[in-house]
Amino acid sequence: MNILDTIIQHKQASVAVAKKMFPAEQLMNSIHFSRPTFSLKQFLLNPEKNGIIAEFKRKSPSKGIINDSATVEEVTTAYTQYGASCLSVLTDETFFGGTNADVIKARMNKIPILRKEFIIDEYQITEAKSIGADVILLIAACLTPQRVQELAIFANNLQLEVLLEIHNEEELQHICTEIELVGVNNRDLKTFSVDLNRSIDLSRQIPEGKLKIAESGISEVEAIKKLSGAGFTGFLIGENFMKEADPGLAFKLFTQKLK
Repeated sequence: MNILDTIIQHKQASVAVAKKMFPAEQLMNSIHFSRPTFSLKQFLLNPEKNGIIAEFKRKSPSKGIINDSATVEEVTTAYTQYGASCLSVLTDETFFGGTNADVIKARMNKIPILRKEFIIDEYQITEAKSIGADVILLIAACLTPQRVQELAIFANNLQLEVLLEIHNEEELQHICTEIELVGVNNRDLKTFSVDLNRSIDLSRQIPEGKLKIAESGISEVEAIKKLSGAGFTGFLIGENFMKEADPGLAFKLFTQKLK
């Protein structure tokens, strides 16, 4: 069993518990549920933003502890201040050290928030809406094409945008009309090895009209320029900033090089 299989198995159990503790009907009473959402698509197309989806992440299965002292409020505020197009916040606690409370704390920022989670059930989408997220992540590697479409329709009905993450040519078949944002993860979720050229190779096969987002393994400004030249509009970066003592400052210095 690889790490992705392990995470999904754990997620199935934790979602079952959450459904009993906090029924979906209860989640819909959240003050965030009726909040107008921010559009990641619109923010990515805004020339005043830098296209970066800046991530808050404490740890990962491949790297262990990345940063367990930075606060979500300080980091996400700095990300927003220095031009991020979107915030990505991990909510998996067991493997990534995140919580739903992190999204709620980051919600004070007036830009889109991607709930970075391993979504396998509609309940998690309702949950995402209730904590203030604007965008959800669907990972093709752990869902069938039919399931991706079902979950995307459910999310769209809640006015949430969907970022579909793919890793290889086979997963291109998961792309459907309900999804406008397609991310290519340079990190293989089964081995956690990184190959930046993965995005370049797959980008040519992503259907016209979809916004392309490169994920993981981006640490240099030159990489963004190369990916942008290949048709990418968004760039999800987390560890590159979070590994520093002051992630917000690291983000500021990185974005200054983009200008």
